[in-house]
Formats: sequence, C-alpha cells, structure tokens
Amino acid sequence: MKPLNPGEPRQVGRYRLVASLGEGGMGRVLLGVSQDGRLVALKQVHPGFAHDEGFRSRFRREVQTSRMVSGAYTAAVMDADADAATPWLASVFVAGPSLKEAVDASGPLPLDSLRFLAVGLASALMEIHRAGLIHRDLKPSNVILTDDGPRVIDFGIARAAEGETDITHTGSIIGSPGFMSPEQANGYPITPASDVFSLGALLVMAATGRSPFAGASTPQTLYNVVHSHPDLRMVHPGVRRLAEPCLAKDPAARPTPAQILDFLGPVTPSATPWPPAVHASIAGQKAEVNTALSLPAVMPRPRKRRAPLLIAGAATAVVAIAVTTAVIVTDRDDSAAKAQPAPESAERPSAPAPFSPEQIGRVDPCKLLKSNSLPNSGPVKEPQAKNRLYHCSHSIGETTDKSRSHSIEIDLAVNLFMYKDDERVKLLGTEVLKRLDGKSCKLIAVNESMPGFGIATTASRDSGDSCETPLEALGVILEQIRSGSAPLRPASPDSASTVDFCKTVPVTGVTSIAQEPVEIFGDNFQECGWIGKKNSFYLKLNRGVGEDYRASGQKPIEIAGKPAYEASRNGPKVMDDCTITWTHRKIDEFATEELEARVVPQEEVADPGPMCRTAEEFAELVAAKLPKP
Repeated sequence: MKPLNPGEPRQVGRYRLVASLGEGGMGRVLLGVSQDGRLVALKQVHPGFAHDEGFRSRFRREVQTSRMVSGAYTAAVMDADADAATPWLASVFVAGPSLKEAVDASGPLPLDSLRFLAVGLASALMEIHRAGLIHRDLKPSNVILTDDGPRVIDFGIARAAEGETDITHTGSIIGSPGFMSPEQANGYPITPASDVFSLGALLVMAATGRSPFAGASTPQTLYNVVHSHPDLRMVHPGVRRLAEPCLAKDPAARPTPAQILDFLGPVTPSATPWPPAVHASIAGQKAEVNTALSLPAVMPRPRKRRAPLLIAGAATAVVAIAVTTAVIVTDRDDSAAKAQPAPESAERPSAPAPFSPEQIGRVDPCKLLKSNSLPNSGPVKEPQAKNRLYHCSHSIGETTDKSRSHSIEIDLAVNLFMYKDDERVKLLGTEVLKRLDGKSCKLIAVNESMPGFGIATTASRDSGDSCETPLEALGVILEQIRSGSAPLRPASPDSASTVDFCKTVPVTGVTSIAQEPVEIFGDNFQECGWIGKKNSFYLKLNRGVGEDYRASGQKPIEIAGKPAYEASRNGPKVMDDCTITWTHRKIDEFATEELEARVVPQEEVADPGPMCRTAEEFAELVAAKLPKP
C-alpha cells in the first residue's frame, strides 16, 4: 500500500481515495471510502482501454453480470462507471496478502491450509459460474488470503458465458501463463472448466511455490501448459489426487467445482487457517489501512423507519432476538400487505402442512421477498435463482446509494450437520443457529418437520451489523411459511421437487444394480446417496434450463424414453465417475427440473463402459420410481 502522489485526484464517483493498492495488466487499484464509510478496492482501467468503445460496451455488460456474483469467498462488485473518462469498478475491499505474496514471503502452505484454500476456491467458482461468468484470469495475485478464508477478486476481465467471442482485440489472450488452461493458451473458446484448470495450477503453486508448468520463458511456459504433463513431484499425495484431474488437458475430463467440494468434504473451522506469517501480514495491512484513513470516519446517514431494537443489532440474548423479530414482522408497511391479495382457495386446493417436505419443496424462494419486504435493510432487488430449486439470492440496497448495497441468500433446506456446534437462540418460538464468519452472518431456523434441515438466510456487510438483514429476512420468511401464505409453485403431481429420494428409490433396487449390499448415506433434501464397497451412487435434483449438453461433449442417450446426456471420466489422472443428466419436467417457460444420477467407483477403472452401463441402469431405476410427467 502506497500513498497517493501529489496532485492525483482524491475522489472518483462517490468514493474518497486514500491510497494506492497496486497496478496490474488491466489497470490501477486504489483504496477508497464510500459515503457511508465502507472500504472499497477501486480499479481504474488503463487509458488505452478507455479509448476503445468496444471495451466500454463489454465492460458495462460484464460489470452488470458480475454484480450477480455473491458468496463468502468472493469480493462483491459494488459500483462501476463504464462511461467515465477512465472507466472504473469498485469491489468490496478485503484485507490480506495475495496468495502470491503469501507464498513468496513465507513459502508453500501446509496441508490444512491447502485444503481450506481449495474449498474456498471451489466455492467461489460455483458462485461465479452460476452468474454466467468465467473468471478467465484466476491466478495467485487474484486470490486474497483473509482472516476467515480466501477471496477471489477481479472480475473485470471475466466474460459472460453466452457465446460471445474475444473480449479484447483479435489475436490477444487474457490470462496468466502458467495458470491459464490449454484451450485458453491456444485462443480456443473456453468454458467454466477453464477456471477449474487454473484452480488446479493454483493449488500446486500454493503447495510447492511454483507453477506446475513453469518454463524458462513465457513461450516455454505456454508450450508446457498445452503439451506437457504438470510437474507434481513435490506435491503432497492428498493434494495431488485433486490437482491431477483439475489439470487434465481435456476440459470434459475435469471435475466441476461442486464435484471438488464433494471430494474434499467438510473442513474444520479455524480461527487461524493460514500460517502465522500470513496472519501477521493481514494484521499489518489492517494497520496500514487505519493509518491511511487519517480523516474522521463518515457516519452512515440514518435509514428510514428503522426498528429501534435493531440499532443494537442481532442481540445475543434470546429475549432480545425474539422481541426484535416481533418488531420486524409487525412493523411492515400496511400498504404492502394490502398490495398482496390473499390467495383464492381455488388456487390452493390442498395446501401442504407448514414446514413439511411437501410445502418446502413447493415454496418458490425467489418470490418470498418483495421489493419492500425489508424496510430496515433496504429495497429488495430482482432475484437471482440458483441451481438448486430451494435456493435464491437478492441484492439489497438503496436505489440512490449503490455503495450501501449487499446481498441476501435464502436456502430453504440447509443440512444442519455442519452447524451442530453453532450458537443457538430462539426466534418466534423456533430454534435458530447463528454463525458469524468474518463479515458474514448466517441464521438457520431449525425445521422440526424435516429433521436435520433448516431454513437459512445469509448476508455479508463491511460495516454495521451483518446479522441485521438475515434476521429481518428470516422473520418475514418464517411468518409466510408458518401462515401458509408463502408463494408456491403450481401443484403438479408429476413434480420430483417433493419426493424423498432416499425413500422412493428402494435400497433393494440399488443393491441389485450394484451387485453388492449398499447403505444410504448423506440423506439430503432433494438428493440421496447409496454407498457400497465397489461403487457409490448419487441422485440429485437441480434447477435446469433444458440445456443440450452435447455442446459440452456429453454423449446423448435415452432414459425412460427421454433425451439424456452421459459424461464419463476415467484414467490414472482423473476422478473416475459417470454422470447421467436428464430433464424430468418443465417448471415454466424458463426453468426445468433436472435430475442427475452419478456412479463413482471406489477404485480406478480401466474401461468406462461398465461404469456407465451401471449408471444407466441406476438412472432407469430412478426414472421408473419417480412421478410420470
């Protein structure tokens, strides 16, 4: 961090500039302060790009898409101006060294830190890809190590994954040698799998201190990326098992971020996930920031109609939380309630019991919050549907002050296994688990009708009480579900969204296909798993769009007379599995219920044929047991 040069502008947009954070290939990064005191990393693109109207157009489109990215492991885009003399973008500022700086200063990371890093990177890529983005430049300097985990930054050169061509001038390549994928190095069209290749290269670098493709020159490094096997001789076997499949030359052979998370399993929370030298660096940077902020802090302006008890935040005392929620539920605008007509009985001929799997499976999470549902937190913006039917997110913020915006995540079926040791409080007579993770707050209302699951709201804020928005949203959501007024998807007897897969697909049937005894494990809402000594079987229901997966190299087949797609991987350098995906039914003109049946051998296989035939039998069994569309 360096002071600004004399004569440099001290204001960009609504942000006061206080220091320089660095400079990269696309522009300069500055530390800024918003009008309400929040810190931002403000990136100004180089003047050469400012004169390119094509760049401005792409920059404007990509910033708009980037704002849909949220999650604990990304630095959210807060604001931007593509029409300024020098286009700029402001993201949430996170204190900490980059992965490159950390490894350069203190050497390779230990095994526990590498696992923590891998989970964070995979989680970040899931959020980036769900928003329709490909990062395109996932490298050590674009990963920040913070007190509570890694953060992936710099979506400024990410491209909306919708079939456009080059983001820069013809013939140019964006990315970093040694960490870009072979298809990117060749200038071929890329897919989200390109970011997975970069993830694998990052893990090797974090484990050894160097890229697995490092050469004596940039051309040599690019040649190694495209043609040579990665150098994994110094990589711990536990890391190598993950890095190898990520670094497959064939994009179709790489695991998805979700499969990486499945492979890694849960990580043990830690207050010090990195080596002591890294945490010392984080503390040092925070001290530098405090020094740079020499002017008095700007106090946030008051919000309209704030409930008095919320000023103190989400109180830790049980009574305080219960009372606060009562204020939230009863203090909403009466006109908003009148604007929502009571549903006619004809529309709900057989409403399921509150909080039952039948009800939760039909609730539309993207319609639970209206624009004025959270008066204390700010206007609720358009929802962003996730790949799970019971998961959604909204942007929250005042229309006149984009710097105050943040997001709220809704998950109607959180598995409580990872949260059993968290703080417990009472909310409207419901037991609630509370997890504070840095600037993020997650509140989970335990669902007594679905043992092992809960209803969660999550938000992250740089200033103020991070639990304020989740608390307000959870009160609104619980009231709707409890009263039976939650917006439901149209009842459909052929829907798979209310099916308990572990009960509907018989263990005896899976045992017959496996030709060995299997046991149910990982009994999750809208998914199930069966494990045997030779193979594991997984079944999951996702939100889809009726995609034709042949474009990504998957094999077209039929399951129960319906078009389906088969993707297999096998070999010594990949994670063996065979996955079959097919559309069960259309939900509306945009969304579908998409089933995913997967078989994972416990040992490496030489020929994927038998593995995929087993997967096809499994998919046929599933299709036969589900409601017929």
